[in-house]
Amino acid sequence: MNLQFLVDGVLSGSMVGLGAIGITLTYSILRFSNFAHGDFMAWGTYATLTLVGVIGATFGATAPLGPLSFGWPLIVAGLAGMVLTGLMALALDAVLFARLRARGQSIIVVMASFGASMALRSLLEFTFTSRPTYFSRSIQMAMPVGWGIRITPDQIVLLGMTVVLVTAMHLFMTRSRTGREMQAYSQNAALARVVGIDVARVVRATWLLGGALACAAGIMVGVIVQIRPLMGLDLLLPMFAAAILGGIGSVPGAVLGGLIIGLSEAGAVQLIGAEWRQAVAFVILMAVLLVRPNGIFGVRER
Repeated sequence: MNLQFLVDGVLSGSMVGLGAIGITLTYSILRFSNFAHGDFMAWGTYATLTLVGVIGATFGATAPLGPLSFGWPLIVAGLAGMVLTGLMALALDAVLFARLRARGQSIIVVMASFGASMALRSLLEFTFTSRPTYFSRSIQMAMPVGWGIRITPDQIVLLGMTVVLVTAMHLFMTRSRTGREMQAYSQNAALARVVGIDVARVVRATWLLGGALACAAGIMVGVIVQIRPLMGLDLLLPMFAAAILGGIGSVPGAVLGGLIIGLSEAGAVQLIGAEWRQAVAFVILMAVLLVRPNGIFGVRER
């Protein structure tokens, strides 16, 4: 049996898991489902692509790093794109979402996120057109690693990047003051306010981190697949499924949920057919929620 689907599933799950972290934080801390999160991913990827072009125009063409399809400009542009995407998410909250939350209109906030999603996506299509583009058009040869599995250098590096980002996020949430405040606020918002937690700082951190990780997930999609204005919309439902499956408010749960979704979708393509890809993922999601409604690592709100 060809086990290539395992690599494909882990790669897909890594993208979904990184994006799902922002969704699970937004829902647990700000108490609303942000349907514009997928468009943060697309905007971050296009911002990174634009910065790569600016760096190339300034310093000239650069050679790829070893066997990779990209060079140092993508690394620098990616870090800058993550910062810019976090700031864009923070600005959107200040202009739109925060004003509606202050009125206690949670349903209206969700509807506003739908509108923001369509506006961001339409503006992206107007600016860059709907034609797909790429960070690099060079072709990589996949290396055989046994059991019918082949993997490219880009995929190895991006999997390593995912491990680094998830580890850094876990350490931030468990070791830093702001991270512990975010966890406390998500578990009991009223008590967190009573003990003097800086709510504004928690909200800022939520948007900055969620936007930055959405950009990182989008860069992964851009390097491995392609860049399109609809790339975030295509991953929106799997990201929500991963966040719910892992347990709302749990960063490890979001990543694990993403891996489960990615592997189940890849397995469905291998064993059943591509038309059943998303159906199998959501059957697994519903089965888990019937057994444990709070998700794998979720806790009940107090």
